[in-house]
Amino acid sequence: MVQLDEVLRDLHAESEALDRLVSGLAPEDWSRPTPAPGWSVAHQIAHLHWTDEAATLANADPAAFIARLGETLVDPLTFVDRAAAAGVAPPDELLPRWRAGRAALVRALTDVPPGERRPWFGTAMSPLSSATGRIMETWAHGRDIAETFPDDERAREHLRPTPRLRHVAHIGFRTIGHGFESHGRPAPAAPFRVELATVDGDLWTFGPEDAPNRVAGPALDFCLLVTQRRAAADLALRATGDDAIAWLGVAQAFAGPPGAGREPGAAAR
Repeated sequence: MVQLDEVLRDLHAESEALDRLVSGLAPEDWSRPTPAPGWSVAHQIAHLHWTDEAATLANADPAAFIARLGETLVDPLTFVDRAAAAGVAPPDELLPRWRAGRAALVRALTDVPPGERRPWFGTAMSPLSSATGRIMETWAHGRDIAETFPDDERAREHLRPTPRLRHVAHIGFRTIGHGFESHGRPAPAAPFRVELATVDGDLWTFGPEDAPNRVAGPALDFCLLVTQRRAAADLALRATGDDAIAWLGVAQAFAGPPGAGREPGAAAR
């Protein structure tokens, strides 16, 4: 079993890697548009900070989080964009804010009594799951930022997969049913088997070997799909079974309403 302190170490490493990338940018680069429509680099970091703050509140004061959740979900289709826009600030303000929020989240997660779960958007999560989700979000939004600077060697280095990607793959597997449900469809009753090849030659496997629904391919491609950073048509994933084939079109590892995803071929433009 993976332990919370191990996941928190990987969350720290993923956050620090992104911190090194953005702290080296010129102030004007923070306004550069990223692959996420309507989002600049500053929007991406503001979103990570906002989500860290929300997770801190959920773990430290669940009642206050539930009260804020009721206000947030008045307009569930736009609150993420609105929150990111509201958090945009110059880098000398936004960077310290993001760093302080990351530290506060770690304290909140480690203070949750063992075995307890805390509310989240549409579900309840253990500290372990919450920390894993933060790795997933940090990796995905960090990728958007790195892809904004294709000629920067630091950005290209940031895009190289690390073993921390297994956390993203794991949450992608665990949320297969959620992908269907977020699109208003029942979760499949039959199990899934996922087999993912890493750039180091390892094979990550999830689910029973005899599952009728199977997804296989590169680990990076699977993670790009479940975070909706690439369309399935642009990835080397193979699906077997009706539910697995259908899942390629609804995959979503993050909580909340269905994401817009990326258009096929968007990465090449």
